[in-house]
Amino acid sequence: MSKHFQFQQIGIVHSCYKEKFGIPRQPGLVTESSAAIELLPPYNRADTLDGLEGFSHIWVHFVFHQCIQENWKAKVRPPRLGGKKKVGVFASRATHRPNPIGLSVVALNGIRIEGKRVFIDILGIDLLDQTPVLDIKPYLPYADSLPNATGGFAPTPAPLKPVHFTELAQNRINVYKEQYHRDLRPLIEQVIGQDPRPSYLISKLDKKHGNKLWNTNVIWTAKKDGLWITDIEFPEEVNNEQVKNAQRLQDCE
Repeated sequence: MSKHFQFQQIGIVHSCYKEKFGIPRQPGLVTESSAAIELLPPYNRADTLDGLEGFSHIWVHFVFHQCIQENWKAKVRPPRLGGKKKVGVFASRATHRPNPIGLSVVALNGIRIEGKRVFIDILGIDLLDQTPVLDIKPYLPYADSLPNATGGFAPTPAPLKPVHFTELAQNRINVYKEQYHRDLRPLIEQVIGQDPRPSYLISKLDKKHGNKLWNTNVIWTAKKDGLWITDIEFPEEVNNEQVKNAQRLQDCE
């Protein structure tokens, strides 16, 4: 006889990923991706994290919050199988599950206390912004790392595809770095280099795509020689004159 359980949200994720498109299919694939888990009351106490700083990685239990209204499916089409072959939902990490719970192992980058707010900084994430967190546990290498384990239909991912930047895109990256003190290029190279397009679009060239990273929209297209970053749309806060100067540099080429 099945039972119903109720869980409390202990935190929320502030992530570089603002939409599902482009998020890596597993944690650790984009090492430049970062986020912060903010603990929510009454769990926003520094003593709840005593001893955690001694671990390099943590397990994050979270909710696929954008899939809650969708029904679970007994069989799903994993992206690693090209979206053509179905497997059982419990043989996959699909989001459409009877209980929309996810599990990610991420690198612990630090713990911050800002007044009454408590943050856990993490790297190598696959978490959407505003993701609800249910639990956090330390990663134990002797128990959680199994060298002889097999990966079924999901073997080691292919190498990243080459990512190129137009002069305009690089100029905008420079402007953004000056304004926000954050270098977007390594993150863009790793996220776009995975080629986040669905399988049915892989053969389509010169189609415009956009990925929202932090507070920008990265515009790119696939060509025969790789993936090209053509532009980066800025938030309104960025100095408009700097953006215009970046455009002028491109026009002079």
